[in-house]
Amino acid sequence: MPPLLALVDGNNFYVSCERVFRPDLIGKPVAVLSNNDGCIVARSQEVKDLGIKMGVPLFQVQHLVKQHNIQLFSSNFALYADFSARVMSILEEFAPSLEVYSIDEAFLDLTGVCHQDPIEYGQRIKKTVYRSTGIPVCVGMGPTKTLAKLANFAAKKWQQTGGVLDLSDPLRREKLMRIVPVGEVWGIGSRTTAKLNQIGIHSVWDLATQPSQHLQTQFNVTVARTVLELNGVACSELEETAPDKQQIICSRSFSRRITNYGELSQALAEFCSRAAEKLRRQQSVTGCITIFIRTSPFNVQEPHYQRTASLKLASATQDTRAIIAAANRMLIAIFKAGYGYQKCGVQLSQLQPASSPGQIELFGFADNALLTENRPLMQAVDQINGRFTKAISVAATGFDKSWKAKAERVSPGYTTNWQELVGVK
Repeated sequence: MPPLLALVDGNNFYVSCERVFRPDLIGKPVAVLSNNDGCIVARSQEVKDLGIKMGVPLFQVQHLVKQHNIQLFSSNFALYADFSARVMSILEEFAPSLEVYSIDEAFLDLTGVCHQDPIEYGQRIKKTVYRSTGIPVCVGMGPTKTLAKLANFAAKKWQQTGGVLDLSDPLRREKLMRIVPVGEVWGIGSRTTAKLNQIGIHSVWDLATQPSQHLQTQFNVTVARTVLELNGVACSELEETAPDKQQIICSRSFSRRITNYGELSQALAEFCSRAAEKLRRQQSVTGCITIFIRTSPFNVQEPHYQRTASLKLASATQDTRAIIAAANRMLIAIFKAGYGYQKCGVQLSQLQPASSPGQIELFGFADNALLTENRPLMQAVDQINGRFTKAISVAATGFDKSWKAKAERVSPGYTTNWQELVGVK
């Protein structure tokens, strides 16, 4: 059987999750905001039609919000994650292999499953997901991941497709490629698009008809593989098990400006604790810690200040205490009084499996005065916090957390909180 992959993608996923329990918002402009209600991170089609871009700060489009009565929601990640799990569990019933690509996207291997009528099978997937969860999706199909992604883009853009498109046919594939800009290809970013345009490659068809080896010389192997995938040659297999992250970042904007070291240290410690939990969840250790602090780049009335610091550890660790201690040492070096800090964060890099052999410290404290890790202790902390939500906080340096990101427009936990379940009258 010829290979057939499908990409199922939720339409305006965060907004669709909010609309499931608010059907009165269907057809009305709706947007979902970032952690601190600062930027727009999800838009309904009605908001997109107003010209509001993804990631734009809310204060820059406040006039459009009032003028068009745009309904705003704070991010409710618990709700979105629950809906994602429900959608993925339904998709597993339609294919023997599935790769969860993101919270609202999944690749399905449909080879030999629906060779007689792929479009009808895609419509069945679409209708089943909507009937069972209320989330509208589009289905793109093709012999490779890149073509499935391209088909999904077209299924969303052109209503005449009915939300399902199959690019297995070379003639249909060429017709679409000739009218789609090259920047819409999966893996082709804005910088690469600009470079491709400079050498006369503007459409997807222009890219697909280029010699892959020639583009590899001019660009990189990723672009060369993309050309092969556009021509039906698979270069990327389905990953049924999600690969470990190569770096872990945890950062947040504050609900108010922070001016003293104590509060900034507390916030950074909490972010380190969250990052360390994610690190242990994938059974990894980190060999390098980077922190950053900055003021608001949008406030021109106050002086701007931002600094970054990195520390390479003598021994890779996954211990929250060691990570916090390293972060605080760097924070002391880069902190300056007299500024109103708006954001800070931590990045863990040089990750490797926790089972990898590494340098073992002879004493409880290394020469750099950082604690060595205690894996049994961290395992016990994670188990307790898993059973009793955040019962133990290694990062706690105080009880005042008024700096925490505000979420003034968060919707109820319709599916995640017993006290907030929907009541039927």
